[in-house]
Amino acid sequence: MSFINYNAKEIHCKIVYYGPSLGGKTTNLQWIYQKSVAQDRSDLVELPTDVERTLFFDFLPMEIGEIRGFKTRFHLYTVPGQVVYDASRRLILKGLDGVVFVADSQAERMEENLQSLRNLELNLEQQGYELRNLPLAIQYNKRDLPNALPIAELRNTLNPYNAPDFEGRAREGVGVFEALRTASKAIITTLKGGEI
Repeated sequence: MSFINYNAKEIHCKIVYYGPSLGGKTTNLQWIYQKSVAQDRSDLVELPTDVERTLFFDFLPMEIGEIRGFKTRFHLYTVPGQVVYDASRRLILKGLDGVVFVADSQAERMEENLQSLRNLELNLEQQGYELRNLPLAIQYNKRDLPNALPIAELRNTLNPYNAPDFEGRAREGVGVFEALRTASKAIITTLKGGEI
């Protein structure tokens, strides 16, 4: 849940990038970090494991605007994709405000996408959240690869909530800011409906 810093007049929101290992979560965050204005972001922190990386940083996107005089700062996190790091995933999900699910469009990765989506739902339920009630954006990454499944098939299989979804090529920045912007705006809409 959002944290309000009354002294700084800021609302801190947490967006978690979730998905299968090597699906493009890290590439999304790296692209956002490289393209965001240095004065509006913190350092990019990387917590490497043996086979994966967890990244996080926060930034203040000026175009989002204010809510009752408060600026909104977003903290962006990736989770490790490997199943062995499930405890880390659950920890990173604590206090989240929204999710960007990064799916790998390759046909041979569909089962891993489904496992990751089910794992996300389970981990959220254990913390009292329901994915259908959270701001969610889905990015179908790696659309440029020859074995990428049709969007209709990906959408039918991986988007039971009819969440906003985007085609992505994270290495080129395609679909990266669209997914982030959609999740951010949904969080802002939720916040505007509540009391500060």
